[in-house]
Amino acid sequence: MFPIRFIRSYSTGRTRETIKFYYDFKSPFSYLALEPALQLEKDYPIQLRFIPRSFHTQQCFGGNLIERNRLNWNKVQYLYLDRQRFANERGLIIREPEHSFDSRLSLIAGLYADKHQFFHQFASRTFELFFKRQLNIENIDEIIKLLYETSRKDKTLEEFSQDFQKYLNNQGQQDYLNAEKEAEQDHVFDVPMFIIRDELFWGHDRISWIKNKLDSLKLQNN
Repeated sequence: MFPIRFIRSYSTGRTRETIKFYYDFKSPFSYLALEPALQLEKDYPIQLRFIPRSFHTQQCFGGNLIERNRLNWNKVQYLYLDRQRFANERGLIIREPEHSFDSRLSLIAGLYADKHQFFHQFASRTFELFFKRQLNIENIDEIIKLLYETSRKDKTLEEFSQDFQKYLNNQGQQDYLNAEKEAEQDHVFDVPMFIIRDELFWGHDRISWIKNKLDSLKLQNN
């Protein structure tokens, strides 16, 4: 449905190969993947295409709290330890969210930021504040404030807010549904997920394999 393989870079004007990166703002492993992913754009002639994919905790971890068996609880506890180890290595703070969040609003905000070319700034701050428990990604006022703070500020806050809410209530809904459909077509079962020429790489710790793939394609910056 979306046969985009090459895209022209905003910064250099050169054609760069597109690598899909599926993410969710409530996914700690998406947070861990973001900076290494952005580094790939500096090391290789690629352009990351950021695509939202809502992470469904219950589906991945054996249902709701009552339904989880001991095996699933062991899995959850181990993954918690792993993400803390990875976060500690990089000096990141990842606190367990106080409840299960619906990230749809923040993901549509990510689409908006991407359209206006400030996704990197918005995503970095969203992840940081959310996992410090300093951002409610379901609160539209907090999301608009963060969008504006990370934008170019070429409009007043009121004008910016109106523009985002117009997008949120109209085209943003369709863009989000299109992203969900694309994820299904790409067989994305979890995030973070990288896709290079239809090959899937799941997890923030697959970066070395991604580099090997890019090297095998002879994709190198001059």
